[in-house]
Amino acid sequence: MKVDGKLNMWSTTEVVEEARHHEKAGYDGLWVSESKHDPFLPLVLAAEHTDRLEVGTAIAVAFARSPMQLAYTAHDLQTYAGGRFSLGLGSQIKPHIERRFGMPWSRPAARMREYVSALRAIWAAWNEGEKLDFRGDFYSHTLMSPFFSPPPATGGAPDVFVAAVGEAMTRVAGEVADGLLAHGFTTERYLREVTLPTVERGLATSGRTRADFSVSHLLLTATGRTEEEMTRAIDGTRAQIAFYGSTPAYRGVLELHGWGELGDELHALSTSRREDKWEAMSGLVDDEMLHTFAVVAEPERVAGEIRRRYGALVDRVSFYTAYEIDAEVWEPIVQELRTPE
Repeated sequence: MKVDGKLNMWSTTEVVEEARHHEKAGYDGLWVSESKHDPFLPLVLAAEHTDRLEVGTAIAVAFARSPMQLAYTAHDLQTYAGGRFSLGLGSQIKPHIERRFGMPWSRPAARMREYVSALRAIWAAWNEGEKLDFRGDFYSHTLMSPFFSPPPATGGAPDVFVAAVGEAMTRVAGEVADGLLAHGFTTERYLREVTLPTVERGLATSGRTRADFSVSHLLLTATGRTEEEMTRAIDGTRAQIAFYGSTPAYRGVLELHGWGELGDELHALSTSRREDKWEAMSGLVDDEMLHTFAVVAEPERVAGEIRRRYGALVDRVSFYTAYEIDAEVWEPIVQELRTPE
């Protein structure tokens, strides 16, 4: 099982230090998400100052950019990283695409399928010299003169991961992507009974098998070396589960476990004006729900629990910690997960 870290630093010095730290600590990859900053710029530094560490986005917002614009960025990063770059894409939600980015929104699963197909067509023009003639319902790319065509990328086209929770987007990932970025708000049972069978249907459509595909899971993990650290970790994780559980888009995960009505209650609280609403929401996440969504264990038991629950389901894992804890806690866990059983 590969283990990835998450880059949260933004000054040039911090990015370099974090990248070197993750490579030295044995991580396989280092991923950046798009929220308050551009997700691509730090990866140039991370790639420059490491030798084997894979770098990628988890996620970059696809629909905020045209496929051509993103194709150039990803193509260049793949070359800068010597073939170590992976492009993780997410759709975001309608209000952000339309009101924050000022871009069109419609039929997100169908649009993502076409978006990734457009990227592949553009990269094939640059890497294999194929004629660019992509015509879809949302995007059209039919012009590529030599002046604007970059040389082939080192390592060829980057792997593309698609973030998904719902079945429609999950199937798209299986159809057109190289991997799936599973949301932190998922469970072992949901992966086994919903996500992976849906991926398999998508893979069958594209004539591929599970061996051709990688599943990466951002795993809620609560751990601590002391009772105080453990309490803080559990409290933070409960709050994060409550926050995600209040989002109607993730209701399907709750319904599988018979917690659909709890999702309604969490949503109602999240939209209320109660001053204590966040505390009240966390209080609704009982121990059963906590342990279903998260690995909760002392540091020396974390790797074993991850392997036991997710070893047969996912190919890559990263730790989702909704609390502060020293980075050194994870180093022996990373080493244990990367050591063959």
